[in-house]
Amino acid sequence: MTLPDPTPRLIPLRRMPATAWTAQDPTWRDGSPGIIAAALKRALARPSGNWYVLAASCEVRTDRPFGRLVAGVELVAWRTPDGTAHVAPGACPHLGAPLCRGAVADGRLVCRWHGLSLGAEGFPGWSPYPVHDDGVLVWVRLDRVGGEEPLDAPVVPERPAPERAISAVESMAGRCEPEDVVANRLDPWHGSWFHPYSFVGLRVTEVPEGPDPDPDRMVVEVGFKVAGRWGVPVRAEFHCPEPRTVVMRIIEGEGLGSVVETHATPLGTDARGVPRTAVIEATVAASDRPGFSVARRLSAAVRPAVRAVARRLWRDDLAYAERRYLLRSTGRFPG
Repeated sequence: MTLPDPTPRLIPLRRMPATAWTAQDPTWRDGSPGIIAAALKRALARPSGNWYVLAASCEVRTDRPFGRLVAGVELVAWRTPDGTAHVAPGACPHLGAPLCRGAVADGRLVCRWHGLSLGAEGFPGWSPYPVHDDGVLVWVRLDRVGGEEPLDAPVVPERPAPERAISAVESMAGRCEPEDVVANRLDPWHGSWFHPYSFVGLRVTEVPEGPDPDPDRMVVEVGFKVAGRWGVPVRAEFHCPEPRTVVMRIIEGEGLGSVVETHATPLGTDARGVPRTAVIEATVAASDRPGFSVARRLSAAVRPAVRAVARRLWRDDLAYAERRYLLRSTGRFPG
């Protein structure tokens, strides 16, 4: 199937080619397990500096704490009145109360059990972790968990300038490991088959070749469905700047430079010992169209729609990642 030319024009919507789901060209031959496995291996070998995505920046607030497990480590996050984000152990050093159920007052955590006030300066047996807030996401550095050479800052993907973009972050969790989430994103061939409600005519036009390809990316042509047969055709690249992140960047067509960042954060294991991973997906969209400035002014109304699209896709893709983990963990994964 050939998509319409993605070159920008006055109206971005195009009428997509009509096709039945079963009439699509099969993609299983092109999306070989070897290509996906090699791309995953290269991604997992990249340094992270022990940085993990904790949450959306907007989830870490000055008026209440935010709690999450990362790799089995209980964490609590909050902001001081100057807007600085802080992350520290989630258990109170007094008697272990969950600080995520406490309060924030004057920039300090206050434990609800006995009123212990904790701040960025720390407390005996309780020390905050290194934090990086990039304006879209809050990252935390856990050196004991990562075991790598620490980096002063995480490997944050290049994004459109904040003053010309709309960002939205959606989080979900599944029973798998981060590598299963990354492998899902390094298989763009499943797009039109597994997500026919969102994509049409997806075609992979470039794959990395050789043991150390440069550039190490995949390039696709795809139509994003809007309504019925109407959609927006683009060309996009997929690459992994670090082992738990896959970035899709539009390189031609509507929204040039816009990115979708998929971050996989290990949470720990459940009561049955099954690993759980959070998918924290950040969409940072930009456009030079005059109408986009109106959308930016209405960003509070736009963000829920963007998050809903991501949530629908990841309901399916987490099933993919969970199935991959199940097969791997039981020795039944092909190859």
